[in-house]
Amino acid sequence: MSKTAKAEKKNSSKMPSQEAWELRLYVAGQTSKSVTAFANLKKICAQYIPGKYHIEVVDLLKNPTLAKGDQIFAIPTLVRKLPVPIRKILGDLSDTERVLVGLDLRPKGDQTA
Repeated sequence: MSKTAKAEKKNSSKMPSQEAWELRLYVAGQTSKSVTAFANLKKICAQYIPGKYHIEVVDLLKNPTLAKGDQIFAIPTLVRKLPVPIRKILGDLSDTERVLVGLDLRPKGDQTA
């Protein structure tokens, strides 16, 4: 009986669908594209998912084997690990609308001309 009460309390204390975003940015050193991609990603996250994200930067010059797991063939590449499904966006992330659509933060039909 106490196990059931604990489980109910645990489930009732969860916040409704306030998922944390796990983002992984693959780069190759401190190139201008890599730096720009990271800056653009931080700006987008701060504006659209403030306080609900974690960014991991993977430098493929230091850890080239990590590219295989997420099937990275171009850099910079952003991989959204959570929330599922996994999504990938290539480039320096300078096109904010494209990034928002790619991350499912904005539907495709919502783009302004």
